[in-house]
Amino acid sequence: MTRAQALPRPHGCEGRDLESLATRAGRDLEEASATEIIRWAAETFGPRFCVTSSMQDTVLAHLASEVVPGIDVVFLDTGYHFAETVGTADAASVVIPINLVTVRPRQTVAEQDATLGPELFRRNPELCCQLRKVAPLERALQAYDAWATGIRRDEGPTRASTPVVGWDGRRGKVKVAPLARWTEDDVDRYIAENGVLTNPLLSDGYPSVGCWPCTRRVADGEDPRSGRWAGSTKTECGIHT
Repeated sequence: MTRAQALPRPHGCEGRDLESLATRAGRDLEEASATEIIRWAAETFGPRFCVTSSMQDTVLAHLASEVVPGIDVVFLDTGYHFAETVGTADAASVVIPINLVTVRPRQTVAEQDATLGPELFRRNPELCCQLRKVAPLERALQAYDAWATGIRRDEGPTRASTPVVGWDGRRGKVKVAPLARWTEDDVDRYIAENGVLTNPLLSDGYPSVGCWPCTRRVADGEDPRSGRWAGSTKTECGIHT
């Protein structure tokens, strides 16, 4: 019996029951492999568990599909993505056995420009991220009790204490981070060993890929996430904070 199989499953659990479940799972699965963590979530929540992906790479989607072929993978199409990012999502839906769920903001970029003025990303990046990332994700997650993200502890101070399973109080969901304990070397190794699809921008000076207006190339020796919202104090889009 694996650690995942030994943990309880929520039969009609809500609210505090789910929060307690997440807290216990985070403790008991801390040393578990990413595959074990995904398997626990899939067995616990069934079709009410999904994976999210920014399509910087497809490591998490690939791992999850090995456990649950056809699993829902939620992709936020902000309207500001690089063409390479959208292309990676399209390719992933073909080469990996997943169900790609593409989520978009309520307004197109043109509609947002007409309502709030052009280049909101420059004038108020927090609001832009809220409208084009945070709010669409929250609407999409209403169909699920638990969601998985590919964030890792080594990505920066704001992510250093990420639990492998935790409670997303703002959304009332169980938040799963199977790769939390992985390093960049672990990711690179998995990609090489499994021939995993990656965003072409990763080999073009973009170690962290976001929306094109708010992402720049990173020089050798710079922090990998220094190209995100460069020149500002902003470090997160708001999904994980």
